[in-house]
Amino acid sequence: MVDGNNVIGAIADGWWHDRPAAVRRLLGRMQCLGEPAVLVLDVAQPDLLEGDHGGITVRYATRRGRDAADDRIRELVTGTPEATVVTSDRVLRHDVEAAGLTVIGAKAFLARLDAAGC
Repeated sequence: MVDGNNVIGAIADGWWHDRPAAVRRLLGRMQCLGEPAVLVLDVAQPDLLEGDHGGITVRYATRRGRDAADDRIRELVTGTPEATVVTSDRVLRHDVEAAGLTVIGAKAFLARLDAAGC
């Protein structure tokens, strides 16, 4: 379960100039890794529907506003005893760890993608 906007924002690479392209880059890197995952995003992109995209399931926040994707992640991991969440958000990290789940930081996840050549 990847907090997409949190991961995208972890590196100041100009992502804010073209947010949809930044999402597509992250999706492509995750597909390259070759492991099934869920990418949760704050705002729906018209050109990227919810559902499977080459082994990566895209989901969107169900409401607008601050921490909307975090709420969706909490919802999606409920009852999933072995989920791992990728985020650097302190409150989400606390909640996920309190539920007994594993958390990986955004920069650590990006380093993993780099190490895999993705």
